[in-house]
Amino acid sequence: MKREDDYAKRREHLKDLTDEQLYDRFWSLTSEIVKPLVDLSYQYTSPAIERSVLLRMGFSSLEAQPIVEYGTKWNLLGKGIGNVVLTYAKLKNIDYLKAGEELSKGIGWNLVIDKMKGGEK
Repeated sequence: MKREDDYAKRREHLKDLTDEQLYDRFWSLTSEIVKPLVDLSYQYTSPAIERSVLLRMGFSSLEAQPIVEYGTKWNLLGKGIGNVVLTYAKLKNIDYLKAGEELSKGIGWNLVIDKMKGGEK
C-alpha cells in the first residue's frame, strides 16, 4: 500500500511565511493546545500534587507532609503551597527553605493566612 503524499497541499497556507512567522505560529498553536491543561492546574489541586511541588522545591517528605497538612487545615491548597511558602519567606525576609522549615513546625501560619486570605498574593 503506497501512501499518497499530500504534504504540498497541506502546507499551502504556510508556504509564504518567514521562519519568524512560522516560529510565532508554532508557539501560538502550542499555547492554544495547552491552555485547557493550564486552566485545570489553576482550578484543581490535591495534597499529593502540593507535596510534589514542595519536594521539587527541595523540601524533604518529612517537611512537605506537615506543610501540606497545615495548608489543608487552613484551606490554602488552592493558593498553591509553594506559593504559600514563598509568600511567608518574603514576609519574613528569609530563605524559602527556612520559611518551609518554620511552616512545617506550625510557626508563621497566622502571617500567611492574613496575607493569603486578605486577597493579596
